[in-house]
Amino acid sequence: METDATFMDCPEFLGTRRQFRCGLPAEVEQRYTAGSTDGPLESVQIRCPRGHWFSGPVESLSCAGSGQEGGPAATMSSESSSGSK
Repeated sequence: METDATFMDCPEFLGTRRQFRCGLPAEVEQRYTAGSTDGPLESVQIRCPRGHWFSGPVESLSCAGSGQEGGPAATMSSESSSGSK
C-alpha cells in the first residue's frame, strides 16, 4: 500500500479576466496511461482544496511554460477532458 501523496499546482485560472492561477496544491487522485498517436501519455486526475479538478496528460496540466510572470511552477513531489471544473 502506497502512503505517499503526490501533489501538483492547481492550473485553474481565477479572476474576472482569468489572469491568475489558483496554484493551491492539488492531490493526484488517480494515475493512468492514455493512448495517443505519439505513444502512451502519463496522465492523472487531480483535485485541489477549492474543488477544482482536472484529468489529462501531466504536461498539459502543468503551469510551467505558461508564460505567466510570477505564476506557480508545476511541481510533482512524493510528499506528506482536460481543463474541466
